[in-house]
Amino acid sequence: MALTRRTTLLAGAALGGAALLSGCADEARPAPEAAERSAAAERVRTHAARDSRALLARYDATLAAHPGLGARLRVLRDEVAHHIEAFTSGAPSAAPSASTASTASTASAASDSAPGVPADERSARAALADAERTLADSRTAALVSAPPELARLLASVAAAGAAHAYLLTEA
Repeated sequence: MALTRRTTLLAGAALGGAALLSGCADEARPAPEAAERSAAAERVRTHAARDSRALLARYDATLAAHPGLGARLRVLRDEVAHHIEAFTSGAPSAAPSASTASTASTASAASDSAPGVPADERSARAALADAERTLADSRTAALVSAPPELARLLASVAAAGAAHAYLLTEA
């Protein structure tokens, strides 16, 4: 099919209009780096790290009350500690080496105020599973207000929490 002058002009106009519209759309959006470093993102990160510290304290209290669960819980507990590092290492005000040290000290301080642990192992695992599920739901709800990279991190950690809840309730 031969291109006529009229078809060529219409195609050029359509492509030019699309280029102009996409250029305008890119200028209207804030830079992704700015959104990741915003005050709102920092609040979400801080809240997520605080929630992970509380969950870590719960794991520590459960391990102290039920040492027999050590083999089963230690891996999950270590993952929660990694989640704290992930939330604090991306924060603009925290240095990676300082965040690791503060995570350990905060976790030990939080374990002093940890909630009571059920007396039997099955109930203790169920309580941890409930805490994991609640936190996963909270993180899923926070996705709406999070910038893209932080939303991906929240979604990943929420999925891990849901998997932890499943593993804790598995017979």
